[in-house]
Amino acid sequence: MGFCKCARRMFRRAHFVFWLALLPGILAGCSRPEPPADLTIINSVEPESLDPAIIVAQADMRVVQGLFEGLTRLEPVQARAVPGLAQNWEISSDGLTYTFHLRPNLKWSTGGGISSTDVVYSWIRALKPQTASRYAGQLYYLTNAEAFNTGSIKNPDLVGVHAVDPLTVRVQLHSPTAFFLDLCAFPTLAVVPRQWIEKYGDHWLTHQPLPVSGAYELAEWRLNDRIRLVKNPNYWDAAHTRSRVIDFLPVGSASTALNLYMSGQADVVWDKSMIPSQLLDLLLKRPDFHSFGYLGTYFIRFNTTRKPFDDPRVRQALALAVDKDWIVKKITRAGEKTTSHLVPDGTRDYTSPEGLGHDVARARQLLAEAGYPGGRGFPRFEYLFDGSAGAGGNIHESIALELQQMWREALGIQMDLRQVETQVFWGMQSRLDYTLARSSWIADYDDANTFLGMFVTGDGNNETGWGNPRYDSLVHEANQTVDPLKREHLFQQAETILIRDAVPIIPLYIYVGVNYFDTNKVRGIYENVLDDHPLQWIVKVKK
Repeated sequence: MGFCKCARRMFRRAHFVFWLALLPGILAGCSRPEPPADLTIINSVEPESLDPAIIVAQADMRVVQGLFEGLTRLEPVQARAVPGLAQNWEISSDGLTYTFHLRPNLKWSTGGGISSTDVVYSWIRALKPQTASRYAGQLYYLTNAEAFNTGSIKNPDLVGVHAVDPLTVRVQLHSPTAFFLDLCAFPTLAVVPRQWIEKYGDHWLTHQPLPVSGAYELAEWRLNDRIRLVKNPNYWDAAHTRSRVIDFLPVGSASTALNLYMSGQADVVWDKSMIPSQLLDLLLKRPDFHSFGYLGTYFIRFNTTRKPFDDPRVRQALALAVDKDWIVKKITRAGEKTTSHLVPDGTRDYTSPEGLGHDVARARQLLAEAGYPGGRGFPRFEYLFDGSAGAGGNIHESIALELQQMWREALGIQMDLRQVETQVFWGMQSRLDYTLARSSWIADYDDANTFLGMFVTGDGNNETGWGNPRYDSLVHEANQTVDPLKREHLFQQAETILIRDAVPIIPLYIYVGVNYFDTNKVRGIYENVLDDHPLQWIVKVKK
């Protein structure tokens, strides 16, 4: 797959600079004959980083979850949290205090014990402002965590995570959090090597051998070639880690991915974007192509700080003018379900309210009320989307073209399209350097808050410039509520503001997961609501 470039790219929210660092330890292995992988997985794109505190993309997380583990981990069938580095825990009767007991004799892959102080360090590091973690909010449920992350307090000892003794971690929450154990399995809360990071700083991932806490070690990272993971013999559950060597191939082309799979050079291909769109209908009929529903939503973001999109009537008008049925029938074509709400159907203990439907007459009326009858005087604006040579980029572009035509015909307004590389796209969206942008969200855990919480004012994943005190209050109150019915009602009120009243987003459809592998050859992959597939369970059956 080309020549050996041993480098890495790191994504930092603070300035969105992608940099390449030499990997001398990994480079040493490039000239030697290497054994074949037990399992080869096509992961669609090159990860931006393998730092659990920084990563945001699903492709990055798939690799990182093999390298670093948290107090809990996800089991593969239902993607529920089960004991990880912690063998058990107690929860206080008020739901505010969690006492985790680490497994005895936990070790880093390079030797040396993993202790409670490593857990505390990892969580505090993710919260430090200089780390610039976009997922720092996952820890805001701890007392004083948000204040520490935003700089209101400087003393990390005031944050609600403490090492009681080498094998005990005590966590203090400011309110009951129904999904906290699920959060403990999320990569942001994974345990990372303090001594290694303090020694090498931002370049800690480039020095070998890298100490890891998960089931696999990083053997090599060849940029635009592969990431190779090897079984970590010091992992606490190494006896049940089923594959010895796993290769991840970054492939941007759907046709290339299909060819590699058909020729036996890849065993598993994740993501619908890795199916050539012209062959989708045919390939989905094959027994080794698997389609399933999961918790993910495709939607459009508005930059509500830019005129005329600071006016909710304008945003409502654009939402009402979109024919979502046409998009899923003509473009996506894998059985996706259109949606007027953000939180997907099937989310645990939650049913969404209905949002805005398809009503062109009402859309025109709202646009006229906003001062643009028939679209007259409405400024040209730009729609931002990312793409590559793969089918994913084609889908984003195809949807953009349909929206362009729908809004021109229904409302008389003109939209220009701008496609940029994925890395550039994330930076522009985070800086609010866009007017409208394609977006999506995959659940981090099975709870409505993973979708609704990100639109709280100032959340690192909001990226719309929108904020609403009433919305914030409802989400906050819901997350302090133990009664599931009351909690659902509060979330429903908040989502109504989001999808009917303020409309900083336009939900389009609920994702359908598609991956392909032969169940007679590959075992341990299950269709679950998070589309999460722990690596240590996956194995290629030898004949």
